[in-house]
Amino acid sequence: TTDDSDETALDQIASAARSLIAEGKFVVGLGGEHTVSVPLIQAHAAAYPNLHVLHLDAHADLRDAYEDSRFNHACTLARVREVCPAVSVGVRSLSAEEYERIRREKLPVFFAHEYLTDQERRARVLHRLGDPVYITIDLDVFDPSVTPAVGTPEPGGLGWYDVLSLLQCVVSNRRVVGFDVVELCPRPGDVTTDFLAAKLIYRLVGLLEARRRGSPT
Repeated sequence: TTDDSDETALDQIASAARSLIAEGKFVVGLGGEHTVSVPLIQAHAAAYPNLHVLHLDAHADLRDAYEDSRFNHACTLARVREVCPAVSVGVRSLSAEEYERIRREKLPVFFAHEYLTDQERRARVLHRLGDPVYITIDLDVFDPSVTPAVGTPEPGGLGWYDVLSLLQCVVSNRRVVGFDVVELCPRPGDVTTDFLAAKLIYRLVGLLEARRRGSPT
């Protein structure tokens, strides 16, 4: 593909998301390559002023271009940060250039090894996260022992309860207006990651519905 064809596809996703949001629908995106999150977030940023993104991922995704394209899973957060602020959690793989940008711009990136040993980790994430919130979850944020069927697994990731407790905290304290779950790469004969992805989606939907009803999450 080329950037032109990529942009056409992304524009179509953004247009569909804008229509659903205008109808008052809550949009849940499912992927595939993490770039599909970009138009979903663009559509939400246009509809919700002051939108912040919670980005759960093993990778920083801050490259301006990768493999001759600006629309690539390694560039997702570079494109997102062009439209709204973002907080990244679970990162443990990045380039020297990405690390330098994080350091130079003091970006709120919570590296996995620091996050997992910080007793105040959820409070620190909330402190950097505005309102409302869009959540994008790359399944490789989990340790590969939990989600082996992803495109770019990285050792040292978060566990199921690490992610779930953060989502519970964010849903309880911020207005979540949309989310996506991406980068599932199914493997024949192994449905572990498929089941986790499905359960994660309906668990997060359940948390949001409980918040809407005023029930404990």
